Amino acid sequence: MSKIAVEKVREFRAEAKFQRTSPQKAKLVLDTIKGMRVEQALNTVHFSTKRMGPVIEKVLRSAIQNAAYVSQEQGLDIDVDNLYVRTAVANEGPRMKRIRPAPMGRAFRYQRRLAHIIVTVAEKTSASAAVTGDAPAAKKTTGRTAAKKAPAKKSAAKKAAK
Repeated sequence: MSKIAVEKVREFRAEAKFQRTSPQKAKLVLDTIKGMRVEQALNTVHFSTKRMGPVIEKVLRSAIQNAAYVSQEQGLDIDVDNLYVRTAVANEGPRMKRIRPAPMGRAFRYQRRLAHIIVTVAEKTSASAAVTGDAPAAKKTTGRTAAKKAPAKKSAAKKAAK
């Protein structure tokens, strides 16, 4: 009966509130960087053609700086090169109600949407390999996926034979 000590993953986050865009438009850029390493995510956002690219890049850089600052203040051993984007979300903020003039003295209401952008970065660690120390287990899982793909190839070969 051995107890397994699991290390808690440290997360560092940054927020940009009340951004003048709809959350849907911000999510288009955020979905492209989820799970990426920080350096690759910065390059992706920097060369994005979307209008929210520079704003999200600023939030991502802020999250990286938060990680560096907190690790220095608390004496944590965090490698900034080993960080990845853990979560990237755009929540809906308050809506601004506006009025557009309409024909014959009427008015149409429309809403300007605002978004709250939250980016969380964490340090990439192989927790399963560190706890068990079992590298061959990872190879076994790749063997299983290859076995699942094999029947599909056989059925394609049978169709070609007919």
